[in-house]
Amino acid sequence: MPTSTTTQRSPFVWEPSSERIDQSHIKAFADYTGQSLFPYERFHRWSISQLAEFWSGVWDYAGIIGEKGDRVFLPSDSMPDSKWFPEAELNFAENLLRGSLDRIAAYEANETGVRRSINLGELRQSVARAQEGLKRLGVQKGDCVAGVTTNDIQGLVALLATTSLGATWTSCSPDFGTKGIVDRIGQVKPKVLIATLSYHYKQKPYHIEDKIKQMTENLVGLSAIITLEGVASIEGVESLSWNQLCDNDAKKPTFQPVPFEHPLYILYTSGTTGLPKAIVHSVGGTLLQHVKEHQLHCDVQQNDVLFWYTNTAWMMYPWLVSGLASEAAILLYDGSPVRQDSLSHLWDIADEVGVTHFGTSPKYLDTLMKADVDLKSSHSLGSLKSLLSCGAPLAPEQYDWVFQTIKKDLFLASISGGTEIIGCFVMGAPVLPVKRGEIACKALGMAVDVLDERGASVYAEKGDLVCTQPFPSMPLTFFGEGGEERYRKSYFSKRSGIWTHGDLAEQTIDQSLIIYGRADTTLNPGGVRIGTAEIYRVVEHIKEIKDSVVFGLPKDHDEEIVLCVVTEQLTEDLAKEIRQQIRAKASPRHVPKRIYQVEEIPHTNNGKKVEGAAKTAASGNEVKNEASLRNPSVLQSFRKLSEKEFV
Repeated sequence: MPTSTTTQRSPFVWEPSSERIDQSHIKAFADYTGQSLFPYERFHRWSISQLAEFWSGVWDYAGIIGEKGDRVFLPSDSMPDSKWFPEAELNFAENLLRGSLDRIAAYEANETGVRRSINLGELRQSVARAQEGLKRLGVQKGDCVAGVTTNDIQGLVALLATTSLGATWTSCSPDFGTKGIVDRIGQVKPKVLIATLSYHYKQKPYHIEDKIKQMTENLVGLSAIITLEGVASIEGVESLSWNQLCDNDAKKPTFQPVPFEHPLYILYTSGTTGLPKAIVHSVGGTLLQHVKEHQLHCDVQQNDVLFWYTNTAWMMYPWLVSGLASEAAILLYDGSPVRQDSLSHLWDIADEVGVTHFGTSPKYLDTLMKADVDLKSSHSLGSLKSLLSCGAPLAPEQYDWVFQTIKKDLFLASISGGTEIIGCFVMGAPVLPVKRGEIACKALGMAVDVLDERGASVYAEKGDLVCTQPFPSMPLTFFGEGGEERYRKSYFSKRSGIWTHGDLAEQTIDQSLIIYGRADTTLNPGGVRIGTAEIYRVVEHIKEIKDSVVFGLPKDHDEEIVLCVVTEQLTEDLAKEIRQQIRAKASPRHVPKRIYQVEEIPHTNNGKKVEGAAKTAASGNEVKNEASLRNPSVLQSFRKLSEKEFV
């Protein structure tokens, strides 16, 4: 029988060694719970069919500090009415301020490089002093403290001091506009505000004292403001500096025990369709979800160094902070990810502090890829074990590029979840191979499925990403009047008793996942559902394209695809190349009918492109909440698209 001489390319770009598998947290957890790790699909089914056993195992394996109680899970006819650990008491900050006092707890860096580090003993003392200062201001269990802070050690201390008292923390990034901050923090009526008066971005200083003063005038119930540099005098509100707050002799923090479902964080959705939703997350749900993801899925080990490029408004900020609960150090970075003189600035810092887990976005990796940055030749990255990415799907080409130019033996994981669950539905696992363009697995304890319009589970076709069983990090509620009703309407109105997340996804026959983008921005030419990510993963790897946005506009009882690109010059040849590549790498149905050149693409304050706002403006309709955009002025050019020539 003749043999083929053709060498087939492996579908996997990385496979874990037996040593890595044997030394992983997830293998140790499987052994601890008496389960077989392989096949992973069986292990996952155990985790979602035996919810109490699984989540109790996570508590015990991670060594959660607190009283667990005898009961773990109280099911209900309604998914959001289920209860977790109803007898438990714990404190979030106590679980983060754990381990050897000599270990490095956090590094602080910015556009100038690494600024300082702090060990756990120093961090605990800083928290003790901030805690004492907050107590003197009357902050106690159940109060809310808000931060307009940069991603640095002071901001971390403020968060931990707040949560040590059993109070709730909420934060915004200082680069948000006044209305954007008030639309978020103003909803939750904080008792105390902790605010920076300046920040730097792209090596430029920004002084925001006037913005902070203007903002405080719109905060109902505010009793005190603490400023991180100097003092801002605001009428009717007690004002003091951070140094004044911490001017006491406290040496050890105390920790107020709270129930498992006590409010910990209030996070905000992007707010591109109206006022941002203020989502209340619990102490226990957040902690358990994060230690599960860090240890079992990301294999964060004691004394590792965890980094994610984020600001203090994004969900990935509390996700990063929780790395302390696994006794890892965290790298807090504030500023632009690139400098004019160096695209690899973050990697310089990663080398210096020994980052083991580097968290980023496909957009950042694409910037390096287009500039032909070769990190293998310029950096050692000896400590780097894992590269993590979220915010958008990784394109298949990016998987190859990572292993060719960053590091050959690297656990690469694209992850996807949301602010609403302060965690992930689908992730990687350090014991599973990595396949181009796919997310390796469903997260343990998360009953993820993909359903079609009939409500049937489907494979190898697109459908709605759902979760069919309760999980501890479901929101407690949405803050404010009618919050419970708004919460249930957002996630349970399409399918009663099933969380419908709003992502268009596909599960493969190998049980891996592909995310195609938000279901509410899905394109529908000729009645065929197309995810915007399918087009971005082609267009944004064309070297001439700096940024892009795609949306559908009605045309003769159908919909045609409109693509807007940021480029030096949109020539007929470039437009032809764009269409040819989309046709070849996606399908003829994906090819845009109209391609426009624009100066800029609308992005949220957290850097996500906003197809909805672009489409609404191009349709001549009013965009409801322009304050949620980082660059609302660009919408004017979309309002005039019909007057422009397209290619």
